[in-house]
Amino acid sequence: MAESAAQPAPPALPVTFRPTRTRAVLLGVGLAMFATITAIAVLLENLSPGERISFVFTAVLLTSVLVLLSRPKVVADETGVTVVNLTTTRRLEWAQILRVNLRPGDPWVFLDLSDGTSLPALGIQPGVAKAQAIGDARALRALAENRGTGSNGR
Repeated sequence: MAESAAQPAPPALPVTFRPTRTRAVLLGVGLAMFATITAIAVLLENLSPGERISFVFTAVLLTSVLVLLSRPKVVADETGVTVVNLTTTRRLEWAQILRVNLRPGDPWVFLDLSDGTSLPALGIQPGVAKAQAIGDARALRALAENRGTGSNGR
């Protein structure tokens, strides 16, 4: 009983973990940058149509990079975890996750997997919101311990 009191209760499923403040900043800056560059392209009188298009294309390109950086998340459901990083998505069964690690100085959570590899989960990162990241890592750890290879139930 004492052990279960020390462990936080796992959150209700499904649950999505993502760096919400970082995402809000990236998307907000992307929108502001797109609007500013597009406004400059429209307001400058000496630009040819091709130059205006290149301004807007540059704004789209820069904004899409920020949208890509805001993509990471970790989605946990009844059957497992989906880790969405910058350019990849990986689906894991609960039994594949041996440990959830967020050590001091780590830029994000690492998942130790049953195949001997470690998978970075960029959806939980302590950069801007350290307390949220620690809480999210603990919640994911509790879920993995409750539903993974070491679980007594399910």
